[in-house]
Amino acid sequence: MIKAKIAEIFSSVQGEGPYVGQVQTFVRFHGCNINCGYCDEARKDKFKEYSSQELIGAVIKENNKVVSLTGGEPLLYAGFLTEVLPYLKKKGFIVYLETNGILKNKLLEIIDFLDIISMDIKLPSSTGLGAYWKAHAGFLEEAVRKKVFVKAVITDKTSMSDIKKAVSVIKGINKDIFFILQPATINNKMQKIKSAGRFLNTANSALNNVRLIPQVHRILGLR
Repeated sequence: MIKAKIAEIFSSVQGEGPYVGQVQTFVRFHGCNINCGYCDEARKDKFKEYSSQELIGAVIKENNKVVSLTGGEPLLYAGFLTEVLPYLKKKGFIVYLETNGILKNKLLEIIDFLDIISMDIKLPSSTGLGAYWKAHAGFLEEAVRKKVFVKAVITDKTSMSDIKKAVSVIKGINKDIFFILQPATINNKMQKIKSAGRFLNTANSALNNVRLIPQVHRILGLR
């Protein structure tokens, strides 16, 4: 029996991107394949193992029509999700995936059961990691089969060259894709990004749907 490590399951409002304010059930998977410098979740070790039936039961109990698969990185559990998602779809749930936008092959295992994809573009100057431009482009080429938007976390170290590269990746596929610039929240404090206005103007000059949106749930004091 396949089991998955789940950090928590809870109801709250979506705090990021164009669906901000929507009530969702959040299933936070434990673990990630990368370790971004601004990520608090990567340093949390508490989790509980769930079978597919146990997770389905927990989601149904929360009684919300939208279920958000978040993390960590949910696509690390693609095999497990192939057992969970068909049942949730039959029950009428809307499935929302939050992902780092790198694991294309894992996405393809479950994409038919997804409705919305929130895809990160990991800017090297923000994460402190290497670049994933090719992986992001390949991922987005598949993700556009569903409702997809792209999010990039910006910090006081984010470079304009990374913003331009992210814009180029999106524009190369479809300039109507929503692109969200999200100021980082580090140690429960939202960073003030002096260059945010310039980043926004640069993205707006090439793409049709650009927004600057912080993590609203943090502002509201919600999970």
